[in-house]
Amino acid sequence: MENAKKQGTFIRILNGIERIGNKLPDPFMLFVYLAVLVMIASFIFSQFNAAVIHPGTGENLAIQNLLSGAGLQFILTSMLENFTGFAPLGLVLAMMLGIGLADKVGLLETAIKKSVLKAPKAIITYAIVFVGIMGNIASDAATILIPPLAAMVFYRIGRHPLAGLAAGFASAGAGFTANLLIVGTDALLSGISTEAAKILDPSIVVTPVDNWYFNIVSVFVLTLVGGLITEKIIEPKLGTYKGEAVEADIGEEHPKASKGLRNAAIAGLLYLGVLLALILLPDSPLRNEEGGMIPSPFLSGIVPIILIFFLVLGVAYGKTTGAIKQISDISKYMTESIKDLAGYIVLIFAAAQFIAYFTWSNIGTWIAVNGAEFLTSINLTGITVIIGYSVFTALLNFLITSGSAKWALEAPVFVPLFMQLGYHPAFTQVAYRVADSSTNIITPLNPYFIVVLSFMRQYDPKAGLGTLISLMIPYSVIFFITWIILILIFFYAGIPFGPGITPYL
Repeated sequence: MENAKKQGTFIRILNGIERIGNKLPDPFMLFVYLAVLVMIASFIFSQFNAAVIHPGTGENLAIQNLLSGAGLQFILTSMLENFTGFAPLGLVLAMMLGIGLADKVGLLETAIKKSVLKAPKAIITYAIVFVGIMGNIASDAATILIPPLAAMVFYRIGRHPLAGLAAGFASAGAGFTANLLIVGTDALLSGISTEAAKILDPSIVVTPVDNWYFNIVSVFVLTLVGGLITEKIIEPKLGTYKGEAVEADIGEEHPKASKGLRNAAIAGLLYLGVLLALILLPDSPLRNEEGGMIPSPFLSGIVPIILIFFLVLGVAYGKTTGAIKQISDISKYMTESIKDLAGYIVLIFAAAQFIAYFTWSNIGTWIAVNGAEFLTSINLTGITVIIGYSVFTALLNFLITSGSAKWALEAPVFVPLFMQLGYHPAFTQVAYRVADSSTNIITPLNPYFIVVLSFMRQYDPKAGLGTLISLMIPYSVIFFITWIILILIFFYAGIPFGPGITPYL
């Protein structure tokens, strides 16, 4: 009875979170309201002659009133530039031209299926977690594809199918930010970080590779941790599966899929070989004037380099399987992938205006300087403030689930604030990413909850929201703790988070 009461309380808390979250406006309108709020705040601040000393230039910056004549001129004349000049827009669109082509011709789906279905039984759990984490190459598609595949594999080898589903959903959702490759998420977040950093220092650029080393280590650490959670916590909790199931329909494999994967791998290796040769050339144009790589044209041009890499893979696979019959098919698939980003493009239009108003009004600088002074006055400037911020973001994920929208909301405030404390924007970005990913799988507002729940009910018709969340909580909590420990190791050991990126500016 007491256990039922506790479960009832837990479910009521989750239902309450869901109700509050559902009352939040659509992300596009959220940024519109925030832009209006900045306008009103700028008017109020200006009436009190609020000002701040710019930490970089020493200039006295007054809060500029967006509701004044000059403010109205800025709003009207900068609107298009705010949108088209917003750093994440071009980065993400360019990345998706390549990744989208690889996805639309079927390469990513085939690679995921073969990785999961062909994995040896002895390492199947770890293979599923690894593929789930790497699945964010295909963005949210991994969350739909991997859980039912994993459940089916577990069911076929006599293990509890819900344990496989849990491993698949947890790794694809909670491990979303980690990858061995540079993917669309890196381009998106780094672009927003750059825009936020420009509030204080227009010269700072956060590149898509600035968290790469941390992400690489995260893949292997989380693969081990996720596998152990599945085998030591989830499977014992579920016990022996005694039900019957209707296996998920994963579709028939293309007869030339294996050949397509082989040819894509060969083409990819040839491309990387040519790239390596260019880097090793004497006086290589991809290295800096001193012959080094940090910084270098190679790192500055990493997005087009990755774009071409995925184009090479996608064309090789598509030509082999027949998905690409003529040159025009390539642009057709690229167009389809950009269509999928329509919602993101609309959201960015509103987010870009909010950030531009925040910057022009000088409110962002005012908050950063005064916030830093406050934290310094209470002696809260060390690594604890970064960990505290990460916990805050993890909790905020229960109300705002869109990673890009949430970072566009948080970055203009926290990136300049932590820059004032001496922290690099890419380091703040790491603290955001681990928190956002960890709690993706336990927020009831996750749009894929219902989809995964439907997969669960193929094996357990009585499964409900509480069942799914109870399976996800161990992954969410342990992944977050593991990531925080990993951040601390990188921080205290002086390990760079990406090429040339340390915690401090």
